[in-house]
This record gives sequence, structure tokens and C-alpha cells, in this order.
Amino acid sequence: MRAPYAEDVSAARTRRDALPTSQAPRVPRSAPVPASAAAVRADLLLLALAVAGVSLSAPLIAATAAPALAIAFWRNAMAVGALTPFVLLRRGSRAELSGIGRRPALLAVAAGALLALHFGMWLPSLHMTSVASSTALVTTTPVWTTLLLRLSGHRPPALVWAGTALAFLGVLILTGVDLSMSPRALAGDALALAGGIAGAGYVLLGAEVRRTASTLAYSYVCYGTTAVLLLAVCLASGASLGGYDPRTWLKLALLTLTAQLLGHSLMNRVVKGLGPSVTSTAILLETPGAALIAALWLGQLPAAAAYPALAVIMAGLALVVLGDRRKEPAVVPETGV
Repeated sequence: MRAPYAEDVSAARTRRDALPTSQAPRVPRSAPVPASAAAVRADLLLLALAVAGVSLSAPLIAATAAPALAIAFWRNAMAVGALTPFVLLRRGSRAELSGIGRRPALLAVAAGALLALHFGMWLPSLHMTSVASSTALVTTTPVWTTLLLRLSGHRPPALVWAGTALAFLGVLILTGVDLSMSPRALAGDALALAGGIAGAGYVLLGAEVRRTASTLAYSYVCYGTTAVLLLAVCLASGASLGGYDPRTWLKLALLTLTAQLLGHSLMNRVVKGLGPSVTSTAILLETPGAALIAALWLGQLPAAAAYPALAVIMAGLALVVLGDRRKEPAVVPETGV
């Protein structure tokens, strides 16, 4: 006969094992892993550098004398060219790329297709509307990210929805400003907004791929897909891919270095740790950064009525950040690329 203590332990184990799976704590696929404050600060610093890089994107594109689709192609093609030596020569990189897995590889290709759609819509808008308006609208990505997360089963808090509504109000104010200027500017606003939606899908897919793939492997597949698709579009539309003056090639190289390699690649790195909501929301800081650079470099000052619209969008997106961070734990960044 067994001792009472042994019977109690056995019964407890039986009751534990009999618990239905639905009662067990579940961790969402996109849930980050708890980390130290120092690790979070490191990722946030890299994210700040990424935002600084992408803030140069709109002014550089607006100042580059080349077709918008060609600019989009070259920034991705040059990025692939810059990453290729690391893929070929860095120890383990070829193994990472070949062992990325079928599902992550397909998702990386899909992310590249959405990135091509993002560039294909946003870059032409910079020649149709102001840099400030185009950048503000394309950086509504966090709003669309929140909506897509909700559709996938997540339940954003009320503060996130309030911020989303406020940001949309700012969008309406901003497009009304441009409508009073010209129908062409309104069409540019619509393209920029569509680019923001595509950007949300790109960020979400990237966060999923980065759960198992390295930054280098994911970026290489993603940028390569984007470059191939944009090349096909350029050839089909007859966009000129060469014959530029040296200053234009220099601006394309600078765009690749800052916005693509420093901006997008660092975001690809930190999205694994910080998650898609925080990473995409940080993009809102590109709006004042690009507007300031455009004002100082290009002398492109927004109309007076655009300032309150930009302020409303910034306030709405800030509420999205605040609401999301209240429920999102800290995370562990990746130690290698």
C-alpha cells in the first residue's frame, strides 16, 4: 500500500495532465521574448538609427533626376550587390541562406513583393505631392499594422483604436489640403497611402520570417525579390535604367547606403525583438525628419494648413504606440546578423 503523500502527488499529476489544452497559457506567434532593459535599449538605439536612415529617403528621391521606379529598382539592386560579399564570404551565411526553410523562404519572397508594391506606389507620389504629405501618408503603416493584427486574432486596446481614428482624421485633413492645391497632389496622396498599407504587410511578414531566419538571409531574399519585380516593371513600362549623370548615381548610392542598408536592414534586425507594432510605429518619426530635411535642403516648405494635419497624424500614431506598449513585454534582440 502506497503512502498518502505518494497518492497525493500522483493524484496531483493526474489532475495536471488532465487539464484541457484550452486552459494552458498560450503565447501568440508574434509574442516577443522577455529580455533585460539593456537589451531593449540596444534594439531601440538600432531602431533610432534606422529611422534616421529612412528619413533621408524622401528628400533624396525627390532630388534624384531618375524615374521613380528606376530609383526603387536601383536601391534594392545595389543593396543586394552590397550584401552579396557577406553572403559568399561570411562564415555560416551560405548555410543560413540554404537552410532558411521552405515556409520562411516563401514568406520572405512575399515580403519582397509587398516591398516592391510599397516602393512602386510611394516613390511616384513624391513627384506628385509634397515630401511632407507623401511621407506622412506612407507612414500610416502602424495604423494598418494594428488593423491587420486585429484581423489575425489580436485584440488591440481602446487607446490603439482611438489613436487609429485620430490618425485617420489627420489623413483627411492632409488630403483636403492637397485637394485644394491640385487633383494631381490628391492622386499622389492616394498612392502614398496605398504604399503605407503595403508597408504594413511587409513589416508583419518580416516579423514572422525573422522568428527563425537571420537578418542577412531574410534581407537578401527580400531585397532580391523586390529588385527582380521592379526590374520587370521598369522594363515593361519603359523606365530608363541608365544614362544618368554622376551626381544621380551618387545620390542613388547614398540612398542605398542610408535608407536601404541602414534603414530597412536595421528594421529587419530589430523587428524580431521589438515586434511589428513597435517597429512600424517608429516609422512615424520619419515624417518630421523628412519634412525638416526637405525644408533645409530642397526649400520645400509645406503649406501652412498642412502643419495641423501633420500634428494630428503624429498625435494619433503616438496614441497607437502608447496603447500597444502598455500590453507588449520587453524582448530579446538577436545577437548576430
